[in-house]
Order: sequence, then C-alpha cells, then structure tokens
Amino acid sequence: MNVLVVNCGSSSLKCQLIDMDSEEFLAKGVIEEIGGRTRYSYEKKGFDKIKKELSCENHADALKLFLNDILSKENNVGVISSLDEIGAVGHRVVHGGEKFKSAVIINDEVIDVIKECSDLAPLHNPANLIGINACKKELPSKPMVGVFDTAFHQTMPMEAFIYPIPFEYYKKYHIRKYGFHGPSHKYVAYRAAEILGKDVKNLNIVTCHLGNGSSLCAVRKGESINTSMGFTPLAGTMMGTRSGDIDSSIIFYLAKKENLSLQQVEEILNKKSGLLGIFGDSSDNRDAEVAAWEHGNQRAQLALDKFSYTVKEYLGSFAALMDGLDVVVFTGGVGEKSPETREYVCRNMKHFGIEIDLEKNKIKGQEAIVSSDNSRVKVLVVPTNEELMIARETKDLVAKV
Repeated sequence: MNVLVVNCGSSSLKCQLIDMDSEEFLAKGVIEEIGGRTRYSYEKKGFDKIKKELSCENHADALKLFLNDILSKENNVGVISSLDEIGAVGHRVVHGGEKFKSAVIINDEVIDVIKECSDLAPLHNPANLIGINACKKELPSKPMVGVFDTAFHQTMPMEAFIYPIPFEYYKKYHIRKYGFHGPSHKYVAYRAAEILGKDVKNLNIVTCHLGNGSSLCAVRKGESINTSMGFTPLAGTMMGTRSGDIDSSIIFYLAKKENLSLQQVEEILNKKSGLLGIFGDSSDNRDAEVAAWEHGNQRAQLALDKFSYTVKEYLGSFAALMDGLDVVVFTGGVGEKSPETREYVCRNMKHFGIEIDLEKNKIKGQEAIVSSDNSRVKVLVVPTNEELMIARETKDLVAKV
C-alpha cells in the first residue's frame, strides 16, 4: 500500500509518497510561496533533487504539480503508473483540541471540528484545511486521515494539563496545555525502544525535539504524560524566535513601558525572542555556534547556554514526574546535529544516571546510542520521521474501516 502524506502550510505544501511495505519514501515534493514566485523541489528515491521556479496559483495546483511528477514517464521522474496505486492520504493537522485522541478518518464532521479549533491554531488549522480540500478535489475517491499534533498528548492527566487560572476559562474557552510535535515524539520514543530491543511499555523516556521550535515529552509506558509546550507552541523551552516560559507579568510590564499593544507584545515573544532575542543576529543555532566558537561572540554563547539550560530544566523535571528515567532521545534539527547541545544538556547528570560518551556523541543526523557504557540511562540520537508516523497511522486506520 502506498500512502500520500500531506503537510500544508498557508503558502506551502509538502508531500511524500511512502511505500508502506518497505516503509521507505518513493518521492518527496516541497512547494513554497504558492501564489507568488513558487519554488518547487522534487526528489525521487535514489535520484538527485530537481529544483525549479514556476507559477503556482493555489494549493490544488501545487498538489497537481506533485501528482503529475509521480506519474511522469519522462526522465525517470515518475514512481507510479496510476493514481489508483495511492491507497490513502494522511494529513498532518496541527490542532484537534480535546476532540481527537488519535488519528481519524476525515469526513464533514471532522472538518467542522478542525474549523472550530482554528481559534486555537489560527496560523495552522486553516492551512491544513486547504490541503484537505485540495486532496478532495484531486483524489476524491481516496480515504483521507487526519493525524493531529495534539493527539499524542491527550493522555496527559488533568493535573498536568490544567492551568491554575479560574476553572471557568477551561470550561468556556478550553484553555489548557495541549502540546505539539506529537507525531515526532511518538515516532522517536517507539523507535528508540526498537533500537534498544525493549518494549516501549516498560520504559520511561524523555524525548527532546530540538530545533527552531522545540519541545520535550515525558513518555511513560508508551504514552505522553507531560510535554513542555502548552496552550500554544510559545510555552516551554527557549526556541529560535520564541521566548518559551517567562513570568507572565513581563507582558504587562513591557506593554506599559514601551506603550505596546498586547498584539505587539505577542509578536515580540513569538517572533523576536528566544535565540534571536539574546544573540541578536540570527535565530539559527548554527549561526550562533559559529559566532560563539569562531568569533568569541559572548551573546551568542549566552544564547546557546540559555537554550540548553532550559532543555535541561525540563529533562530533570520530567524524570522526577516519572519516578525514574530509562531513556533520553534527541531529535529535530538541533537535537540530531548539535553534539555540543546534547553534551551540555547531559553534563553533570550522573546523579540521574545520565552519562554521555564524548566520542560516540560526535555523530550528526544518524541513529546512534551516545551514552557511555556505564550510563544507567541510555541516551540516543534518533532522526525524526513524522511523515512515516503519519503514514503508519493512516495505514492502520484505513485497514480497520
């Protein structure tokens, strides 16, 4: 069975066709700046990427572009001979609120709920719906599945997700911790158990998805019991441009001192803070590393230290919540490719049973156990594969219908 995985942004579309027998991708497509000067990248397994600029008016046209390529009989571009070879479509949907605890077959009722949750994810859910509608137009007979970023965290107990504000706001507006990066956390937790030859239900795992957006998840017996992001992706660790956790009074203090609206303060916390806010020149971890280590930029070093410090705080607190720790997993762009970040986070954690091997830890972007042989807690690097997780859940759900 081939599953088409679709991840739709407001002006972008990412597609991946996956052969579920081998669980390997057949083709990938990334279409950016839809409606403008569109950039398109297409990759067939085993071949170099094809990149071009073209005009693409809407998401339906963007999807058609990718479908035409996977069907193409020219220059070894295509990978299937007919759209009938696509068994189902899996959609990444950011927010399912409290309605969805797992993947669901997309129907009119589900679409209505995704619309309702747009208040909670105004930048993402409307874009996800655009992708769903584009697929309904181009692939009307194919079953479609929604896989939600928030669903994996619906197993959190109430004391973990409730906020200490008047309870009426939870009842009226559904204000609570939701968490994000669900498919990534689930994939790397389960994959780590496979690598170790263990049953995930017998493990306490902290997964660290570290990148421009970062979050940690406490996974006990294969289920999320807490996560660092909250009502929105602004909460938790420091990130590329997001502040992460701060004293809420700072919002009102800034508004008063700088004569700013709440919307302006929100933009500062979401787009001008984090690594960018402290470093000042870039939100990219790699730029900060070059500035700090090659040019002695102290603010860049401070930004890197603060980021790792906030990750370490959550790692320690999640270990306490689970009454012990068996596995730590690093993933995401920074988690997979920054040995220095991993070393900082794991430094001086022997009392938690965490000891990293500096030589093993030099790897970047590949699966590996990087803890020392004496470390009671196993530390792994596992490149995330959210698309495969979405494809798996799509395949499993369609098989049950």
